[in-house]
Amino acid sequence: MGCVVICCFTLHKSFQTVAKMQDKVYILAAGKALEVYASERKDNLPVEARDHVRTFHKFFFTLDPDDKVIKTNITKALYLADESAKRIYDDLKENGFYSGIISGNISQTIQIDSIAVDIKDYPYRFKCFARQNIIRTTSILKRNLITEGTLRNVSRSDNNPHGFLIERFNTIENTDLAVENRK
Repeated sequence: MGCVVICCFTLHKSFQTVAKMQDKVYILAAGKALEVYASERKDNLPVEARDHVRTFHKFFFTLDPDDKVIKTNITKALYLADESAKRIYDDLKENGFYSGIISGNISQTIQIDSIAVDIKDYPYRFKCFARQNIIRTTSILKRNLITEGTLRNVSRSDNNPHGFLIERFNTIENTDLAVENRK
């Protein structure tokens, strides 16, 4: 009877240990082993949603006076959004915005201040607050940028690692804050 109790206890503890170990993954980075824990997507949903919005804005609004860089960044951004972002891109292209950047040797950067994501209701609504710097040869224009939209779940891929798609993308505010002369 004692042997049966000890065997059952040992089996129980073994299964518990194996179950705990299946939730852990070890990654080798820069010669160091890092322990990573498996978690459900819902545990990291707000973080992934904010990073998806941040990545889209970085690609869509970071522009340099190089046609290939613009096309590469916009292509990466459009994998993360629907036709609402494509429509904005097409309008800007038709109005000569991108050719003006190239001919004027203008660079545009974006700094994200904050991203608010409401994950209570699906599709998830977001609002992004950012600052743009438009760097010309003679001046730097600082602008305030506020955008909004919704996030819909889609399949993850190499082009869309977070598995979200930005829909109903809209610019709420894009106003000048200051102009700084360059020396």
